[in-house]
Amino acid sequence: MTEVLMPKATAVWLVDNTTLTFDQIAAFCNLHALEVQGIADGEVATGIKGMDPLVTGQLTQEEIDRCAGDPVQRLRRSDARLRETQRRSKGPRYTPLSRRQDRPNAIAWLVRYHPELTDAQISSLVGTTKQTINGVRDRSHWNISNITPQDPVTLGLSTQVDLDSAVQKAQDKLQKQQAKADKELAKKRAANLSAAEEAGQPSAQPDDDLDSTAAELGAAPDAAPDEVPAEPEPSADNIFGEASDAKDEPAEETPSAEDVFGN
Repeated sequence: MTEVLMPKATAVWLVDNTTLTFDQIAAFCNLHALEVQGIADGEVATGIKGMDPLVTGQLTQEEIDRCAGDPVQRLRRSDARLRETQRRSKGPRYTPLSRRQDRPNAIAWLVRYHPELTDAQISSLVGTTKQTINGVRDRSHWNISNITPQDPVTLGLSTQVDLDSAVQKAQDKLQKQQAKADKELAKKRAANLSAAEEAGQPSAQPDDDLDSTAAELGAAPDAAPDEVPAEPEPSADNIFGEASDAKDEPAEETPSAEDVFGN
């Protein structure tokens, strides 16, 4: 919830100018009831000049009148004041000193995972300059060896809402550019086709030309392949060779007893 501007000064003004209870003033100014009682007794916030919350837009007179008659009610801050404090000013995002050394890591993450983002969008998200972005992009940064891509939301350099919004805008822009390029390409093709038809150039080659081309190349589709002579069926003679005639082999003589045992 939005904090009250100068809570003690606002409490001083409410104590002096309204009939609100200490609890109501303490709840509105985020103070303790005993502290508000000390302000009323002059023991706390001595020398502090009261600040009118009606002038600063934090309260309305109707809201004070509503709570003054009922001690149970609590003051509600004005919606106009809430919108004013939540509105973000234009310009580069402020980055705390403790997190500025993390900006190159966030830039490296955005360049790697969301290349569709422009330098202006990255600069607005992280709060950096285009020179630093180009240094990380082309790896000419002085500390490029120590840069590790990290999510800027995790580092606290950007909110998830701002990141998603920037990515969506970049994607929509790319889609529009792609649709425009496709439309121009279609127009060029249609113009080339109409020009070719006017010049009498056929859009496709006739079938007769294709047949003649195939005939010149010797690739007639109806030509039968050369006949291959039938191979003879395998037989015992083909496998083991032709058997020789038994007549051609000399008959072996039966050995006699004299040949075996000698004379």
